[in-house]
Amino acid sequence: MPIYFVRHGQSEFNAVFKKGDNDPMIFDAPLTALGRQQALKARENIQGLGIRHVITSPFTRAIQTALLIFQDEVPIEVMDGHHELLLHSCDVGRSPNVLSKDFPGLEFSHLSETWWHHEKGRDISPEPEETFKERISGFVHRLDRIVDRPLAVIGHGNAFNEIIGRKLENCEIHRYR
Repeated sequence: MPIYFVRHGQSEFNAVFKKGDNDPMIFDAPLTALGRQQALKARENIQGLGIRHVITSPFTRAIQTALLIFQDEVPIEVMDGHHELLLHSCDVGRSPNVLSKDFPGLEFSHLSETWWHHEKGRDISPEPEETFKERISGFVHRLDRIVDRPLAVIGHGNAFNEIIGRKLENCEIHRYR
């Protein structure tokens, strides 16, 4: 049974950051109005695929995308491992307690307090490429053991690029397996 990857909709960070610019310091960036529209369009496009289970990254933009596409129709599980490579402020997450207040219908207690890459004393500590690759490899191994399919995975550009060799567009749906 297939696995579908879906990149989150446009985030506030995506909307303003251009390569070479200074980081706009938008931590755990939420979706923009366009990002919400993209997710609703993806909802139309994913109908009929028979998705039975959804896994989303713990970043707000991914959770919002998952909820807009699948809310009240398919169980949504928050899982780390396929979250974004930490390069910018938007790739710094929030604690499970804070996330659970914003998204009370989802479970976060299994996440560590700082589930994203971090170095003590630094707000933004870029994740080493080797660490990122090992994390993504571990996620793919966990993904292989999930039998409740068809499955949708809501995630991020660099993570999907590491797995499939290309960066998905915002809310693009890609059949992985």
